[in-house]
Amino acid sequence: MASRPDSIATLPSDQPTPPAVKPVPELSGGWPLLGHLREFHKDPVSMLGRGWREHGDLVRFRLGPREFYLFTGPEAHDFYFRAPEDQLEARAVYQFTVPIFGRGVAYDVSPDIMSEQLGFLYPALRDAAMRNYARIMFEETRQFADALGESGTIDLPHALNELTVRIASRCLIGEEVREQVDSGFAEAYHDLQNGINVLGFFLPRLPVPAHRSRDRARRRIAGIFSGVMAERRRSGTRPDDFMQTLMDARYKDGRALSDEEITGILLTVLFAGQHTSAVLATWIGLELLRATSCLAQVRDEMQDIYRAEGVMSLASLKQQVTLEHVVRECERLHPPLILLIRKALKPLYYGDYVVPAGALAMVSPAVSHRLPHLFADPERFAPERFAPPASEHKQHHYALIGFGGGKHRCMGEHFAYLQLKAIWTVLLDRFDFHLDTGFPAPNYGSWVTGPRTPCRVRYRRRSQTSVFR
Repeated sequence: MASRPDSIATLPSDQPTPPAVKPVPELSGGWPLLGHLREFHKDPVSMLGRGWREHGDLVRFRLGPREFYLFTGPEAHDFYFRAPEDQLEARAVYQFTVPIFGRGVAYDVSPDIMSEQLGFLYPALRDAAMRNYARIMFEETRQFADALGESGTIDLPHALNELTVRIASRCLIGEEVREQVDSGFAEAYHDLQNGINVLGFFLPRLPVPAHRSRDRARRRIAGIFSGVMAERRRSGTRPDDFMQTLMDARYKDGRALSDEEITGILLTVLFAGQHTSAVLATWIGLELLRATSCLAQVRDEMQDIYRAEGVMSLASLKQQVTLEHVVRECERLHPPLILLIRKALKPLYYGDYVVPAGALAMVSPAVSHRLPHLFADPERFAPERFAPPASEHKQHHYALIGFGGGKHRCMGEHFAYLQLKAIWTVLLDRFDFHLDTGFPAPNYGSWVTGPRTPCRVRYRRRSQTSVFR
């Protein structure tokens, strides 16, 4: 296994390659023409983990004609996430999101404009807004639980996707859109979600049924958002929400955002605040159902915090450290995004190795989160690893990268943690759950890696008195 590089640097593409630099070692087992495509399609995490075991921090492999370079471990992550946009660029890789988010936003604009657009999000992520979100998360989850009745069976991924759409649309877009969730928006959004798939990564404009449904859904959602904005302008209504923030926002040059830009930014934020959260919420529930002692600790903590006040708030959610450790452990074991990819615009020099310009460079949270020198017994579900004195995630600031890192680290991480804790606090207070099937394997066919279906869970109302008034 390769050791940590003695020197890490990037050099201009017109500078001669140093004599000591050598090609990155290739993962064994590649086939002619196909490369490692068959193994990757079957189980990408096992394949990439094998690459780390064979060659350490940096290894290359082929998927068909394309070469990929995998950076693994905290030092490699530090190099990867610190690289500037003119060396490692995300925009060229994530063009498959353009049909979903739309033209003129996110990865369809220059890095400077994208930074301006992300800057519009900051007011929506401050503590003042988070206090209101905590109330909304509680209300929406309580209504969801009420609708379930006394007992029954649910498909957990589907149910939590539905719930997080309601929460995120109300928190991050506005009440008018939340009111339309059950009358068309949720269905269209589901079709839009299905547009994020492995085929779409390589051929986002291929006219397959999933992509045609994606494009119809995008037009339908744009119509819903435009209608809400038009009514606000007509009536003079100015709710305190993120849609209104964007309607009032101006770029540095003084230009207002178009309705299409507002729609694209809202969809970008909605996907960031919902899609991965729904998947991670599912894994949290599944892990707690088979870790009964941990589940009991989470419920004991709930009793201690809510017995006196009986009301959920931002402050109370922050006190639930046991549940937060569960969330972190599920982020470690089941990161919704198993790959983060950039394109090398210039040769990258990492220790004795060079990654050529034009190659696709990646990190894999799913692989790096299982490194045994960082996480003790890494395959074991052990939330206590995040509590002092172990605090295994604090060994390096890139030990845990489920929400990315560097300039492109997810701004909504705090929102996601808040939402996940609120959902499971209410559901565990209300119900006892039992998994109706075996513990599911990951579904690597989707860009966001949730469990394979069916994933049915039985529930029954608890006899204990609720901790909430």
